[in-house]
This record gives sequence, C-alpha cells and structure tokens, in this order.
Amino acid sequence: MSPALSELIAALPGETGDVAQPLSLDRPEPSPQEWLRAVPTGRWQRFAALGTLQAKIAAAYLFHWLRGWFREASANKQHLAETHWRTAVQVLDSMCYLRGAMMKVGQTLANFPDIAPREFVDTLNQLHFNAPPMHWSLLRELVHNEFGDEPESVFAAFDRQAFAAASIGQVHRARLKTGEDVAVKIQYPGIARTIQSDFRNAFLCLLPARLSADWENTKDQFDDLRQRLEQETDYTLEADRLERARPLFRPEDAIVVPKVHRDFSTGRVLTTEYLRGVHLTEFLAREPSQEERNEVARKIVRAWYRLMYAGRMLYVDFHPGNFLVLDDGRLGVLDFGFMIELDDVEWDWFRRIDRALTTGRREDRLAITREWSDIRDDEPERLKLSDDFAEWSWMSRHLGKEYDFSDEAEFRRGIDLFTEMIR
Repeated sequence: MSPALSELIAALPGETGDVAQPLSLDRPEPSPQEWLRAVPTGRWQRFAALGTLQAKIAAAYLFHWLRGWFREASANKQHLAETHWRTAVQVLDSMCYLRGAMMKVGQTLANFPDIAPREFVDTLNQLHFNAPPMHWSLLRELVHNEFGDEPESVFAAFDRQAFAAASIGQVHRARLKTGEDVAVKIQYPGIARTIQSDFRNAFLCLLPARLSADWENTKDQFDDLRQRLEQETDYTLEADRLERARPLFRPEDAIVVPKVHRDFSTGRVLTTEYLRGVHLTEFLAREPSQEERNEVARKIVRAWYRLMYAGRMLYVDFHPGNFLVLDDGRLGVLDFGFMIELDDVEWDWFRRIDRALTTGRREDRLAITREWSDIRDDEPERLKLSDDFAEWSWMSRHLGKEYDFSDEAEFRRGIDLFTEMIR
C-alpha cells in the first residue's frame, strides 16, 4: 500500500515537526563549538563553506516548493515565512563563521530591506554589532603579541568577554591604570587573509564578464572595494581618521567621536574612550517622542555632512550599529575603518558634482552626470537612470525645506533605482 500524502510531506527534511513554532529574532547563545571556531582563512576552505551554504539554501526552498503542492495557500504562505526564518539563521551562522568580507555582505543586505525578504533583513541586522564573539582563547596570542604582555598587566582591568562583535573584530571593555574606561577593539586573527581569499574567489565568478564592454569599469570598482576592505584591517589608519574627525565637532554640536589612546593601540588593536549609550534599535524600543527621534536624526545627518565638507571624508559604513545615543543625549559616532578620504582631485570633482546637483535644475544634473559616468550620446536609457538616481540622492539638499526621511515609498524608489544601476 502506497504511503499517504501526509506521510510523504512529513518525510521531507527541513522542519522539526508539523506544528509551526514561533521563531525568535534573537540568535541563541553560541555553543562551545561555535565559540571555539577559528575563522577559516584558506581560499578553498572558504569557497567550500560558501558552496555548502548555497546547497542548504537551495534545498530549503526546494522542499518548500514540494510541500506547496499539497498545502492550502494560507498554510503555504506561513511555511514560506518559516523557511525564510530558518534559512536566514543558517546564513547568519555561516557569515558569523566566515566573518570578514562575507559578513560585510550580510550587513549590506540588512541595510536594504527590498533586496532580501524581511525575515533575512531582521535576522542579519544582528551582524552590525551583535554577532557572536570569538572565544578569548582564539585571541589571546594575538593580544599578547601586540602588547608584549597579558592585557591584565597592561590595563588596570580587562573584561575577556566581548560586549560587541562585527565583521573585522570584537570589542572588550577595559580600564586604564589612570582610571579612564576604554573600549578595546581586537582584530580577528587572520582576517586580512580572509578578505584576500574572498576577493580571489569572487574574481573567479566575474571572469565571464571579461567579454563585456564594461569589464574595465567593473574590474576597477572591484579592486577599489577590495582595497577599502583591506584598509579596515589597519587599525593604525583608523586611529588616524578618528583623530582627524574628532576636532571637527564642537561641544554645542552634541556629537562625539571617541578619543584614541595611542599608547594602547597597534595595527591590530585599537583602544578608544568608552562611550556610554545605546544603539538606535534600543533607543527606538524605548518609544521616544517624535521630536526626540528627529533630534537624533538631525545629528546623524549633521555628522555625515560635517565629515564630508569639513573633513573631506566620506563615511561609508553608514549603518545603525555605528551610532550610539549617549546617556546625556549626545550622539556617538563609531567605526572609522571603512572611509573614503578625498584627495585634491577627488574633492574638486565632488564640489563640481555637489554644485550641479544642489541647484535642482535637471540640465545641471544631466551635464555633470554625463561627464562623471562617461555616458555616451547613444546611451539615453543609462543617462536617464543615472539622472533619476542623482536627483533622488540629492533631493534632501535641493528641496529647500524639511525632508521626510521616513517616507518608505520614497526610500524604496531609491533602492529600486540603485538596484537597477547595479544590474
């Protein structure tokens, strides 16, 4: 006798049972095995890990599709949401294991809610500052090599349990012998090699594009991104940027860039003052008034523009994990690893672009967009797309009045334009 349909459905892998259980957004506490996993640095080792992840994702959605043959529409919709959650957790786990450039990809997906399902965005959002840290035993030798001694001897107090972790390193709280509380950011061992390995693997995937007319431009952008990410592993460079950015803000701005403690910083360890505050997610969970929300948003925008126009630095890592609402109401700006510092030629270009776009006149935008993007006369569609995106990007500047950044439809329009440009 052939088995019943319900038995066939139950036999499909990918679920723990037939009864749907509510899924938590919070990642469970890492197991001892996860804590003790060293970051894989080999090119083929990382390639294999990505291949395994792709296979798991494909299998999850294949089994969802098969189950959909025998389910009602409402049950199938619920099962799709559950599949999204389970797959998102698998992606989160793999990116926490691989870290480096792959975790940056996850952070990017979390910033663009229309590119991936909402379940992915909500889950991967933890990668901004709440990724599981590495076990101290994996960092101990690196820290000892950098300081020449155990951290308990270097500092008056040192907490071996990290309070924040992300793609390149994790942050521990400590206290100097002079009494100041500090945040000590420690780079994951071998993380620079992982970035090189990931980009070599990604370059292999791009090889078919060598025959396209836009290959040189694509290759240049690819190389530029690789160099930017490699710079993130140079904590001495980040310390330079912090010290360059900190004087740009006056006390009345209520914006703080943490002070660097050079005597306790190296190329792979960065020690800064400890800022007491909460991330934007926790700030919003407290249900602040609209005026309080607006004030924080104004400070974020002011910080970005001040760094650009007064510091000639483009703050690229613009995500919620890099801002703190401090206990005294000020805004803390963190993580200056992923920055673009403009030289005189680039600054001149930016001034010309900014001047043309902020007039609000379409003819000015078209002229500078055509020049900057090297758009030919026989590419009207590309020109229109670039112009539409430029108009959207600078609308808050040339509008001449308050701009509502909470307009979700307008935000999605910009994401759609950006996605189309990438294609």
